[in-house]
Amino acid sequence: MSGESTMRLRGMIRKEIWQIVRDPSSIAIAFILPVVLLYIFGYGVSLDAKHIPIGVVAERPDIITQSLTGSFARSEYFDPITFNSIQEAEQAIRERQIDGIVWMRNNFSADLQAGLSAPVNIIVNGVDSNQANITGGYIQGVWLAWLTHFAELKKISVSQPVGIEQRVWFNSALSSRLFLVPGVIAVIMTIIGSLLTAMVVAREWERGTMEALMVTPLRMSEMLAGKLIPYFILGMGSMLLSVTLAHFQFDVPLRGSFWLLTLASALFMMVSLMIGLLISIIAKNQFVAGQMAIIVTFLPAFLLSGFLFDINSMPVAVQAVTYLVPSRYFVSLMQTLFLAGDVSQVVIINLLSLLAMLLFFTVLVSRSFHKRLE
Repeated sequence: MSGESTMRLRGMIRKEIWQIVRDPSSIAIAFILPVVLLYIFGYGVSLDAKHIPIGVVAERPDIITQSLTGSFARSEYFDPITFNSIQEAEQAIRERQIDGIVWMRNNFSADLQAGLSAPVNIIVNGVDSNQANITGGYIQGVWLAWLTHFAELKKISVSQPVGIEQRVWFNSALSSRLFLVPGVIAVIMTIIGSLLTAMVVAREWERGTMEALMVTPLRMSEMLAGKLIPYFILGMGSMLLSVTLAHFQFDVPLRGSFWLLTLASALFMMVSLMIGLLISIIAKNQFVAGQMAIIVTFLPAFLLSGFLFDINSMPVAVQAVTYLVPSRYFVSLMQTLFLAGDVSQVVIINLLSLLAMLLFFTVLVSRSFHKRLE
């Protein structure tokens, strides 16, 4: 790069930095919004099911039914309420006072002591299917654990399903916070890279300052670099802030390489910046650019990246669409690097996917921007 080119690039970068400094909204989006979103999803949003209200019905109460009821009471996942009849419990579930019912019939204790099959009836509120599956699974877990302990204590053989020894890798506490916080970082960088860039560059078109830049000796590459470098630095600064909060404030372990995480973040930030710049070229209007950025980048990052919803549970057609969403690859990278470590099979394929997207959008932006400068 020649000396004149370097001077022009420095001047363009200086202009963008002063524009960022004079615009409080850019600073707020880069450094205040990440803190707000991390605290909301770190403390306010939880996919963990704890203290689920359930009804317990024992048609013939005795020491055995009390023991099983006590197992549910000692579990952090349940807040059991005792009912005298199944009719009362069913009414409570209709009124949304409880989310499930454990029903022990008249012959429950007698059959259990005789070593016969003594199942409990489980009724779950299925309005929220996800909550219903969680509640049903937790009830069965408590029931099987109690049944095994009861058989060992009484030295009897009871009829029960096959025992399962469960081990949880990477997130042994099953804390949704460890899963959500890395995904939030991807959403934050999407907002900064795409939404902020699209809005700011579109503002140049609205105010007529873009036409003034066109008549300067700036080359297209210099103009693009001058536009993107300040926001790239802003986005990476936001990433460092988010990672620091995630690790030290929310206790999310960083088991992978920090430098590999930085590389992945830089690659994703460049992709987001190119998408934002492309939107601003097409829209040339702040309002339209903002709406397009939300629809094209933010909503897919929120809904189709695997941040909140499991991609494998989506319809096949929607799963195919997720391959076009850059944040899908970055969310996978972040969750893997934070919780699992440097898993090369996951890291390499996702990095290559982001690199391919960066090349595609760079070519697209260069051609579109070049046409505007002719």
